[in-house]
Amino acid sequence: MRLQWLCILACFCSAELYAATVDGVRLWRSPESTRLVFDLDARADHNIFKLNNPKRLVIDIKRGQFDAKTKDLKLEGTPVQRMRYGAQNGGDLRIVLDLKEDVKPRSFSLKRVGDKPDRLVVDLYPVKRHKGKSVDAILPSEKSKSRRDVVIAIDAGHGGEDPGAIGPKKLYEKHVVLKVAKNLANVINKEPGYKAVLVRSGDYFLPLHRRAEKAREVHADLFVSIHADGFDNPKARGASVFTLSRRGASSKMASILASKENKSDLIGGVDRIKLGDKEEQLKKILVDLSMTSSLEASMDVGSRVLKEMGKVTHLHSKRVESAGFAVLKSADVPSILVETGFITNPTEARNLNSLNHRTKLSKSIFKGINSYFQSRPPAGSYLAWKKGGNSSTTYKIASGDTLSAIAKRYNVSVASIKKANKLSDSSIRVGQTLSIPAL
Repeated sequence: MRLQWLCILACFCSAELYAATVDGVRLWRSPESTRLVFDLDARADHNIFKLNNPKRLVIDIKRGQFDAKTKDLKLEGTPVQRMRYGAQNGGDLRIVLDLKEDVKPRSFSLKRVGDKPDRLVVDLYPVKRHKGKSVDAILPSEKSKSRRDVVIAIDAGHGGEDPGAIGPKKLYEKHVVLKVAKNLANVINKEPGYKAVLVRSGDYFLPLHRRAEKAREVHADLFVSIHADGFDNPKARGASVFTLSRRGASSKMASILASKENKSDLIGGVDRIKLGDKEEQLKKILVDLSMTSSLEASMDVGSRVLKEMGKVTHLHSKRVESAGFAVLKSADVPSILVETGFITNPTEARNLNSLNHRTKLSKSIFKGINSYFQSRPPAGSYLAWKKGGNSSTTYKIASGDTLSAIAKRYNVSVASIKKANKLSDSSIRVGQTLSIPAL
């Protein structure tokens, strides 16, 4: 009996000594940051701080131990030179990242969700921003000096920590949809008057709100989110197109899908505390009457895309469905979500893994997009100019706009806009409508 109590006491002491074990480490590199994810077998308190000479980031995990492999971490192209770890007095675990450059760190914990364990997420943001292509650089038309390109933001769903649906032979949705997105971008960029912008260009995670923000940053005329559905029944098949709904889902399947896609932030890793204010903004956007025209445009372009996709693949639904997809909650950018098929269906998984099929899908999606913009070319675009709309147009000022950026977008001078609108200076306000003069 005494021996049993000693064993129980030993187990209790061991549990107290090591409250959490790091049993996995992964690293993801995105254009904006580097993310380290530590898998834990239990929740644990942590603390991070920086040291200089040399530059280091220290991560302390309360009563932790390290039992993960790190040799496969690809540190090339990241600010991390190497990772070290060891026990501290008192049983705490200390992880040290030797840095190549100064970083701005941010960390948060994630509760266990689905098949994902408790996790500690550490994001490293560069202090000195790397020079890249400016947003304005992609806005003017490179194919016609007279009018701007129609900008299509293409969002490959999931990524990084969030693999999305998983098909036969571990075919990950995040990989398949990125290939489709890149294929679609190539198709779009070959057409005069269009410019494609990839929201996600590699295997890394982006929060749902950030995807919509990126579309607005490049002044996108359309946001297209690409996905490949998954379902418990492997017989489920067919492509679908979805738009945002403000009044509830159009079907049970749409509701299930939206609920699943909206959990992406929990799986991929988002600090819910810091996101709180943005969620409130999204709720306000949904009741904004300015969304009405955007939702109508989304339904129109979605119907055309669905019709064209039906010519090259089986459709799961022959009508555009709608639900409360968080990624589509943009008041000023028409947005659609395209499910390219069921990756859990063996036949469709093989098709989605085929370049030939992905090319057919991409061409059909663009045919639908082009059909919409040919019928309703944006004012001031090359398509409108080509159609004969060579007259003045109007532009509603959005947050972050400047007069010089608007002038560059429409390939006119700041002076001509000021003259057309009788402006004494370059001051503008959100919601203001400007008249854009013809060339």
